[in-house]
Amino acid sequence: MKAHIRHAVCAALAACAVACAQITVACAANMQFAMQGIDSAFAKQGGSARIIYGASGKFAAQIKSGAPFDVFVSADMEYPDSLCAWKQAVGKPRVYAYGKLVLWSMKPGLAARGIAGLADSSVKAIAVADPARAPYGRESIRALKKAGVYDAVSRRLVFGESIGQAAQYIVSGSADAGFCAKAIVLSPRMQGTGAWAEVDSSLYDRISQGVVVCRYGADNNPSLSQKFVAFLLGEEARAVLGQYGYALP
Repeated sequence: MKAHIRHAVCAALAACAVACAQITVACAANMQFAMQGIDSAFAKQGGSARIIYGASGKFAAQIKSGAPFDVFVSADMEYPDSLCAWKQAVGKPRVYAYGKLVLWSMKPGLAARGIAGLADSSVKAIAVADPARAPYGRESIRALKKAGVYDAVSRRLVFGESIGQAAQYIVSGSADAGFCAKAIVLSPRMQGTGAWAEVDSSLYDRISQGVVVCRYGADNNPSLSQKFVAFLLGEEARAVLGQYGYALP
């Protein structure tokens, strides 16, 4: 192959590699709807990300075991901080949003009664995300305890692996009511489905949601990983987050 042709082919392949580069993002389930809009906007700026949703604690454990995630979008700061301590993330985790907890039900009037209404014996099942893996689940349990009804309802709690699974229990009617992320009930898919009420923020700790570049991303896709984090922290993504009810740092 002539030198000038070989150089042209190499340049084309290099350009294709850049254009086709894609990162894999481990993303907390509460962000599943907001992230769709953020990812779409990121793609318009030339970025490409494969988003996988689940419980933050489960992702943290997988990343510590070497799972090839480039970026971790958590539902709290504790898990990203733990990855840094394990040297499985680089840089300092950044808060991108503050989450809000809601009580949600398909049964008319139940959510409006608030947490105290869950103590009624007619409420047979209450959906909560696994507090050991999902920050929203952890804060749901805290809210129940601070409201003084945990002992009355503890045997009726139905745990989902993530806040997304807890939402499925509520929507399907498998649970009479449950705790969910405000971002999920505000999503176009869920708007008008059942009724919800915000949980008094004094009943739970502020849900500071953090993002960090994983060690894998820093080693294999540093530029695109950093670009994604910068985009999530930027004005365009902040506008989307605001639409989904998140408070912004």
